[in-house]
Amino acid sequence: MKIVSTVARYLMGLMFTVFGLNGFLQFLPMQPMPEQAGKFMGLLASSHYMIPVFALQVVGGVLLLAGRYVPLALTLLAPVIVNILLFHFLMAPAGIGRGLLVTLCWLAVFTNVRSAFSGLFQAKVADVEAINPAPTPSVPGSRQPIA
Repeated sequence: MKIVSTVARYLMGLMFTVFGLNGFLQFLPMQPMPEQAGKFMGLLASSHYMIPVFALQVVGGVLLLAGRYVPLALTLLAPVIVNILLFHFLMAPAGIGRGLLVTLCWLAVFTNVRSAFSGLFQAKVADVEAINPAPTPSVPGSRQPIA
């Protein structure tokens, strides 16, 4: 499973780095989209909404390729992937395959680093004071607590 996770990490890192950079440099031609999807993308582009999305893609992709801060990269890219899936599911179903591929890659990488997310999946969080009570202040040089 480690090999699958590593291959998925590199593949996803490459995809997000290339397509994120493409958002800034536009070196890949855009394919024609359905009318509704084209209007939606045009509105997002004219409002400059996609600039931070492309930046998140580049940062997340580079982190995945470097193998550093992988849980952070997955956290940054998860909402981007959700938007990719929703866009293709609701407006351009022909491209849903790429969204599903990146989702499978994300899940494969996630399974390898899931321990980093263990705190998120707790139904109840223990009170920090009950686990680590604050030390009682004392007078320097004595063992008596300050009253």
